[in-house]
Amino acid sequence: MKVIILTNPGSSSKKRKLGTLAAFPYDRMTVERFREAFPRARWSDDKRAWFVPGKTAASRLDRWLAREADQALPHADAKGRDAYAFEPITSAYLEAAEDLRVRTPYSKTVVEQMRAIPWAHWDEELRAWRIPFRSYEELLQRWTTIEAAARRNEPEERKRRLELQKKSSSYKAAQLRHAERRRRRYPLPSEDLPPLGRPLMTERYGIVTFTDVSGELVDPTTLASFYPHAATGMSNYVWGTWRLPTLAELVATWPARPESERKEESRGWWQPTLGELRLARRQARSIERRRRR
Repeated sequence: MKVIILTNPGSSSKKRKLGTLAAFPYDRMTVERFREAFPRARWSDDKRAWFVPGKTAASRLDRWLAREADQALPHADAKGRDAYAFEPITSAYLEAAEDLRVRTPYSKTVVEQMRAIPWAHWDEELRAWRIPFRSYEELLQRWTTIEAAARRNEPEERKRRLELQKKSSSYKAAQLRHAERRRRRYPLPSEDLPPLGRPLMTERYGIVTFTDVSGELVDPTTLASFYPHAATGMSNYVWGTWRLPTLAELVATWPARPESERKEESRGWWQPTLGELRLARRQARSIERRRRR
């Protein structure tokens, strides 16, 4: 286990807490024992480590590490080796060395299954999941799901599924909807146009900011295909141009007090509610973080 000691910054104007940072490969059982021994410990996303507060944190952590080392499970590992020898898993995704190593194409299902196995952890250098033999029985119970998910995510299998999807009507419809969204246009009732430059909720694309109204009439066929909320209306619709609002615009937008009425929803735009604004603000913050990176 890697341990980093935080020292008193001394001259820093903002006093920091004394304590110890402890970083170790993720393992559910180890984390549970760690949290039980250090209930005041808190996870730091920035440091990617556990922060244990207190002047004596380093010495307490050293004693805990010593106990962890003494509590090794050689008997359980030996029992797991015997179970593997008696009923081995034969798979291209599994390698047996001093422990068990699983390498598969990336799959959320595989990650979820591995994280549920006691003492299993991801080895960044080997690019593999490492499982001690003591957890072999748990791995054996989950292996059918793991191997099936790995095979589904093989490049050739994913390519084959994509080719099949491309021939389906649902895929073609999704492609058309995506192409329509990229045009950044939206049908607006000519007699009830929205204010420009303000974030507004829409029936089709969430919260957007309208930047222009062209005055061009919308073809009824296009309405029926992509904007069913407007296809049954009696209004004449014209195209409006939109963009995604910035985080600053969303923060400055005042939410609507009542829920939107059916009339507002039928026209396709309305003043966003507080819940709709909160969701849009979270998404805008995520987009800004990705841009900064």
